[in-house]
Amino acid sequence: MGSLDGRVVLITGAGRGIGREEALFFAAEGAQVVVNDPGVAIDGTGGDAGVAAEVVEEITARGGQAVANTDSVADWDGARRMVETALESFGDLHAVVNNATIERNQGLADLPEEDFDAVLAVKLKGTFAVTRWAARHWRERHRAGIRIDRAVVNTSSGSGLLNPLPTQASYAAGNAGVAALTTVAALELGRYGVRVNCVSPSMARTRLTRTVPGMGQEPPAGRFDPLDPAACAPVAAYLAGPACPLTGQVLSVRGGTVAVNQGWSLGGHIHRDGLWSVEELAEQVRELPVDDPYDKLAQALTGALGTVGRDRLQEMIDALLDQAAPSGTATA
Repeated sequence: MGSLDGRVVLITGAGRGIGREEALFFAAEGAQVVVNDPGVAIDGTGGDAGVAAEVVEEITARGGQAVANTDSVADWDGARRMVETALESFGDLHAVVNNATIERNQGLADLPEEDFDAVLAVKLKGTFAVTRWAARHWRERHRAGIRIDRAVVNTSSGSGLLNPLPTQASYAAGNAGVAALTTVAALELGRYGVRVNCVSPSMARTRLTRTVPGMGQEPPAGRFDPLDPAACAPVAAYLAGPACPLTGQVLSVRGGTVAVNQGWSLGGHIHRDGLWSVEELAEQVRELPVDDPYDKLAQALTGALGTVGRDRLQEMIDALLDQAAPSGTATA
């Protein structure tokens, strides 16, 4: 008996990386899986139907049940069609795992409008679109008296929640938006028996992260790999399963560590009765404890690079921006 026996699950971006590992794990736990992936490049261009088909073949070869869907989550009707694929193939839909994403990394001053829009269309709008079509089906079933556990598992990232990574303005914004969307959706969809949570992988080795310093190194065979994208799969499966009581939560996953994110929370404060003057604020705000984004980035890189000083960190940021800039464009 698997933890997901009898559950029909739609997983977007399931052809590679974290999504692929989730699809394989969910199927091994007894789920019937819709493997969604248009097979695009990292930047969202191109397409290869064989990417999703290969994962389906791998699942069925192991005795599992799966079908492929190659629609884009950024396509409104495509999002509807992938939900319909689950209903037509397996008769119902119990959980959605929103994993699809793309990256187009450049410094903010060089980032084209179309690149920013493209990333948000997949990461944020795509998460909304698939969830929205699934929610409409679940609302209809709930109104018809069918009261069973349903679940949405969104996917965010340390980039956007914890680790401020230069050149990732669009990617970070999309991931932060997904986390915010998770909490709103949890409050709205609970009336239909739907739980909504989010996993936030941090330092997982995928084709999107292999160029990050330290990410390309793999441990000797047989030793636990904390950067293996498979580390996210059991956490997502738990959140998608009927035994999970959680909703509205964002869980960071880094190797064998699972941590609850507290989101944007109030810290230290100053107060006066009436309006502040600029001069008063200048004096009082300096006493407030604040998080320095340089310190956050340095902490995120410590595991891969050791201790990184501020000057060295700025050199790395400058080099990254120069590398990502369009040919012939100066960033400084």
